[in-house]
Amino acid sequence: MNDYKPLDLLVIGAGMIVHDLLLPSVYHLQRLGIVKDISVCGTRVSSLQALKDNTLIKESFPGQDFKPYPALDSDAGGDQALYKTVLSQMAPYQAVVIALPDQLHYQVVMDVLDSNQHILCVKPLVLTHRHTVEIAKKAESKGLFIGVEYHKRFDRRSLMARRNYLSGDLGEFVIGEAKMIEPYYYRFSNFQNWFTSDCTDPFVYVGCHYVDLVYFITGLKPVEVSVSGVKGKFPNGNEAYMWANGRVRFENGALLSVTDGLGYPDAGAGPNEQGLSMFFEGNDRGAVFKHNDQFRGVEYSFIKGRGPANKLFHDINPEFFQLIPWEGEGYKPIGYGPDSVMTNIKYMSQIEVRVDQDPDNAHSVRLQARKEANLKGLMATPENSYINELVHEAARLSILNEGDIALITYEPEPGVRLKHEYK
Repeated sequence: MNDYKPLDLLVIGAGMIVHDLLLPSVYHLQRLGIVKDISVCGTRVSSLQALKDNTLIKESFPGQDFKPYPALDSDAGGDQALYKTVLSQMAPYQAVVIALPDQLHYQVVMDVLDSNQHILCVKPLVLTHRHTVEIAKKAESKGLFIGVEYHKRFDRRSLMARRNYLSGDLGEFVIGEAKMIEPYYYRFSNFQNWFTSDCTDPFVYVGCHYVDLVYFITGLKPVEVSVSGVKGKFPNGNEAYMWANGRVRFENGALLSVTDGLGYPDAGAGPNEQGLSMFFEGNDRGAVFKHNDQFRGVEYSFIKGRGPANKLFHDINPEFFQLIPWEGEGYKPIGYGPDSVMTNIKYMSQIEVRVDQDPDNAHSVRLQARKEANLKGLMATPENSYINELVHEAARLSILNEGDIALITYEPEPGVRLKHEYK
């Protein structure tokens, strides 16, 4: 399929990830003719205004704009259900991007499915396996595509590792470690209103990227999770797990250690600290790969401070997201972040092209397209990334029980329990 059917697109949420990845990605699709009208629905007019005023986005996408909900001259901020009104105005089988705090995903995803829209949701999709199954069944009954934005699947390093592992060139995974430490300044953002200890933790929020990645590379299912956390308080006084360390055992006995937190120094050169190392065995020898993602080989020192931390010296990351000159107007988003977002939305568009070519069998066409995406496994879907929700459940059960081991079982039905409960 080479042709695309232009789709209207709604973004639900107006926070940091919309600035840093989502809006630039869909703006680029708009100027390529794959996306038509763009709307953004938020709960605060100030957030929508900040998105409108984003200097870098305006410079990169001259003449492009989105319709804000609520209107910028409105006093209707705070309406948590406004997105339902916007959905009611959309034609079916368009595109909706959900960019909200984790604990809000389930209800919003279900509402969007009720409105017969394709979905791209920031990770994690939901926080329980039961909700994943419910969402997958509903999406299938309606022939709707759901993508989950695990963008590390589109990192070329990850794709190389997947090919090398599945071809047998690395042997069998036995042990590894991953790390993702996000910036300290996150503590002063809207995180302090939702990233609380009763709702989430750093392992669930960012460690999930690396658990999904090991599953993506190897196909091995996780069976045990143990997570311990270190609590602190946000400036507004809300308590949160600021740091977390988890250990995940996979079905072949392999172990992955994952360290996460909101504490990379604002004065540090990088945008964060992250990486993955995996060790393997086979044919009487060992094998290894190391993805040192915090070292990108690109260093800049500027005459003016940049970014939220106003830093002069930067270890620039050219691979997740950057805006660069291209043959058109403004700047073009590149990196595995935009690749992930745009691939999912392009696929929604291509599904509708196939439907237009065979309208009498529209539902069967949509089901076949869903099946193909699930089996291919590059785009994360509820069906091919469901292990993440089981890991999230296990992680929360563990961290709230002082790091006790939580077991994940798959037969007869997937579920999670503390290990000592089996004794």
